[in-house]
Amino acid sequence: MTIKNKITITSIKNLEPEDKRLNDTEISGFHARITPSGLITYYLFYRLNGKQVNYRLGIDGQMSPAQARDLAKNKIAEVTQGVDVQAVRKNERTKTKHSKYSTLQFFLDEKYAPWLKSRNPKTAEKTITAFKSSFPKFMDFQLSDINAWEMEKWRNKRLADGVKPATTNRQMNTIKGCLSRAVEWGVIDNHDLRKVKALQVDNSKIRYLNSDEETRLRDSLKNCNTNFLEPIVLIAMNTGMRKGELLSLEWDHVNLDNKILTVDFLNAKSGSTRHIPLNTEAFNTLKNWQKRSDSIGFVFKGKNHQQLKDFPLIWHAVLDEAKITKFRFHDIRHHFASKLVMASVDLNTVRELLGHSDLKMTLRYAHLAPEHKAAAVNLIG
Repeated sequence: MTIKNKITITSIKNLEPEDKRLNDTEISGFHARITPSGLITYYLFYRLNGKQVNYRLGIDGQMSPAQARDLAKNKIAEVTQGVDVQAVRKNERTKTKHSKYSTLQFFLDEKYAPWLKSRNPKTAEKTITAFKSSFPKFMDFQLSDINAWEMEKWRNKRLADGVKPATTNRQMNTIKGCLSRAVEWGVIDNHDLRKVKALQVDNSKIRYLNSDEETRLRDSLKNCNTNFLEPIVLIAMNTGMRKGELLSLEWDHVNLDNKILTVDFLNAKSGSTRHIPLNTEAFNTLKNWQKRSDSIGFVFKGKNHQQLKDFPLIWHAVLDEAKITKFRFHDIRHHFASKLVMASVDLNTVRELLGHSDLKMTLRYAHLAPEHKAAAVNLIG
């Protein structure tokens, strides 16, 4: 069965296996095919010099319907000028096969890393270093040879070595994103890493401080012989900012008059700017810290007035004195969110304050507000 409709997000979403094929109503030859398993592939049919060709554009999920449409338009323009795009593709594939120019290492260094730096220069280097540390065995692989089976073997080895499932999922997402860019930029036709499903992870276990632990931590901070740690922790407790966002914070992004600070998109994990209101403790902490330091450059400085990089030894010493175990600095962010949820703040507001791009990330805190579920079922009681 073949149906006709403009290929859009909606029409692709509604495409069923029994439909088999969707012909676009605006671009001649542009169509999508769906397999019995639901895999959708975009094609462009054209004729050239008596030859009929079905040119494969890409797979849905690795490219959007709009991207497939734009690519179809570009290829039609080439065919109109007498170019056999299918033959060109085959020739290019032959030339680059088993060449250093199509290895993961080369793609990372020459294409992906520059792209990351253009988006977020402050985190790109760290991301690439972590990427190479996670996937050293794949650096000399052809991009087209990094398949689902190879990644399953890699993941099984990581889990056997004691790497946590959540960490493995994050690492897997980085290489999936990398190969998706390679597809989008025409370096490879497709990749099948979508077959590697994320491991099940229990995100409901959130480590936050009880009232006694929070009191002990605050007391320990007051006794700390390093003056910057207490204000960093207090601001983290009251804003939910990540450590990297705090250490990248500059006074230009702190507005004490309006009691608000801005997390610049260059320093945000989500890549989006967000504005965080300052409550009384956060405001007073920043105001007092400004008097003790200065109002120029980074809010928290290390040696020679340069950006403070990290403070693991001091942080663990404070935790030891407070007799607090299994609590990372990042858990202060969970502590912030947990206190909001337990104070009946709605989850979407919590999402906005945390800078989550997707509500799914925030839903891990939902179980901390059981009264909402109780109220819901009582409506029909």
